[in-house]
Amino acid sequence: MDLSVAWSTLQRLLTTAIAMLPRLAIAILLFAVALLVGRVVRALVRRGAARRREHGNLQLALGRLAMAGIVTLGALLAATIAFPNFTPADLIGVLGIGSVAIGFAFKDILQNFLAGILILVTKPFRIGDQIVFKSYEGDVEEIQLRATYLRTYDGRRVVLPNGELFTNSVVVNTAFAKRRMEYDLAIGYDADLELARRVVLEVLASTEGVEPDPRADVIVVGLSEAAVHLRARWWSQSRIADVLVAQDRVLTEVKRRFEASGVELPMPTQRVLLDGSTGGSHSSSLTADGS
Repeated sequence: MDLSVAWSTLQRLLTTAIAMLPRLAIAILLFAVALLVGRVVRALVRRGAARRREHGNLQLALGRLAMAGIVTLGALLAATIAFPNFTPADLIGVLGIGSVAIGFAFKDILQNFLAGILILVTKPFRIGDQIVFKSYEGDVEEIQLRATYLRTYDGRRVVLPNGELFTNSVVVNTAFAKRRMEYDLAIGYDADLELARRVVLEVLASTEGVEPDPRADVIVVGLSEAAVHLRARWWSQSRIADVLVAQDRVLTEVKRRFEASGVELPMPTQRVLLDGSTGGSHSSSLTADGS
């Protein structure tokens, strides 16, 4: 009796499965067509983005969204064809979309998504820019809807959530073609101040990588007990490689010119205090600025 019931149940399942085969085939075909259409739409959007650089990143993001929407719609239609009793409302009910718990779970994802759209539209920085965000600094490799990929100068990748990038301060070092740099120099009180200033200005005027406009300058910024402090200010190209190369050339040549022209740099000094009341005992102190 049990065997006959099992056999009849198996027959019904086989009959149902055979009856579903045409619907399954149509559903699979429909999903494949949706996937193909999505890829074609994405390729067309990418081609348009390649021709138009102004909003290229945004178009690429919209291309991904369009493909995702088409594939999702195709999947829902395929499921409806394969399972006639299935409706999108059933899926929403199963997933619990709209509940408070799901809303909190997707809050960060939606925030990053919207921030990514706004970054692509407003373009505070672009791919190839060099930015500083918190303790990270490097080149922007890619701007996606969820996150921005940063390549640090030592060859590491940092994934920055777009929500944090959009709501916090970001320094864009390459927003403009030129960037001002400055470096503090110290000379001794016995050195000729005007000679030192003239030497530094000559170096800045003749060093490759230092921009002639705006003009470089040298100003006095401080007087300590053992040194006069000068600040050299000049402009160079804004990328970090150009900045470091120009600074190296400037400092190397300034040192050489100071030595050649006799401009003395402050040296650490030692002061010894003798206390005769203790039978010749003494104390000493060593300072970097002679104090």
